[in-house]
Amino acid sequence: MTIPVTGTTGEGTARRQATPFVLSRRHLSIHAPGSLDTFDDPHEAAARLRGGRVPAVVGALPFDLRGPAALTVPSGLHRLPGPWSTASPSGPVPECSVLDRLPSPDGHLQAVGSALRRLRSPDDPLTKVVLARSLVLGARGPIPPAALLHRLVANDPAGNGFCVDLTPAGAPHLGRTLVGSSPELLVRRSGREVSCFPLAGTAARVPDPEQDAAVAQSLTRSVKDLGEHAIVVEGLRKSLGTLCEGLRAPSAPQLVRAPALWHLGTPVTGTLRSERTTALDLALALHPTAAVCGHPRAHARDAIAEIEGDRGFYAGAVGWCDAQGDGEWMVAIRCGEIAADRRSIRVFAGGGIVARSDPQAELDETSAKFTPMLTALGATEHAPA
Repeated sequence: MTIPVTGTTGEGTARRQATPFVLSRRHLSIHAPGSLDTFDDPHEAAARLRGGRVPAVVGALPFDLRGPAALTVPSGLHRLPGPWSTASPSGPVPECSVLDRLPSPDGHLQAVGSALRRLRSPDDPLTKVVLARSLVLGARGPIPPAALLHRLVANDPAGNGFCVDLTPAGAPHLGRTLVGSSPELLVRRSGREVSCFPLAGTAARVPDPEQDAAVAQSLTRSVKDLGEHAIVVEGLRKSLGTLCEGLRAPSAPQLVRAPALWHLGTPVTGTLRSERTTALDLALALHPTAAVCGHPRAHARDAIAEIEGDRGFYAGAVGWCDAQGDGEWMVAIRCGEIAADRRSIRVFAGGGIVARSDPQAELDETSAKFTPMLTALGATEHAPA
């Protein structure tokens, strides 16, 4: 179904986009070409949506909401049943190889060790912090965002994928594109019904079916992973408590299967207290959750800024919201940022660090989380000997 977008915007005239917005999900895909206006301030975009001054917003929120967003008022919302697909991807994905590691594996081990000293200190309020690293890959030719998205969606049994032009965020994001295949729902609003599905607690899958089943069962009994997951769910319930009533969540997480990983996930649902609260309002209230930031939020966010610097849009949120306030926002993980010249891409992976964490296991977890992007790019983290 195609829904034309009309309403008061900055200029009122649709402009073409080099990279249209796409969010692919198992149940529904959103394709939003054209731009009537843009916002780098998500709170201004949310206020205009609530006031009926813009008819829809799509795009990306940064990890740190004090930074610029990349939001667009599209000229139309194409709602398609099932995962996104295209009959003619815009050219092949070129061969890619790793050029740099930020930080190095040893640097990441040192960062985790530094975080553990804080987490194990009885005088420090920090109980969880999510630390990430990235790989910079060079390509033998231009990387077409649509073709990379096509591979990611095709490789994911759930059909998850997203593609966002980051230009509305301004320099240094001009011409850059965020592409990924996130399994984690931040929030969905349909009428007054709200749902979230946080993921925290991860184990790498193995090829042997019996061993893989044992890995999954071990994850469900892991004191470290269950504790990490409980922090995330409790934080989400507190954030939703002022906006929703009748919050519901099972007492124990469920196993979530992904191509390369097992996750622990808990569905959380509730009913909005006010119909004026939009999906974008909800995303701004919840983000960043403890699943990608830590706890307490402010302490974890500051620790991440000190250790990693500016994350930009990795571990932010990608989604859409229409004039009725309905919409869906995914956590921006399992993703990469394509450079403006499309000759390189920086891919990201992180993991939650708690007092029981083991540095080497945390490093191995990030390597497993690189898999979806590296597979789609035809690359490996470590070159063959």
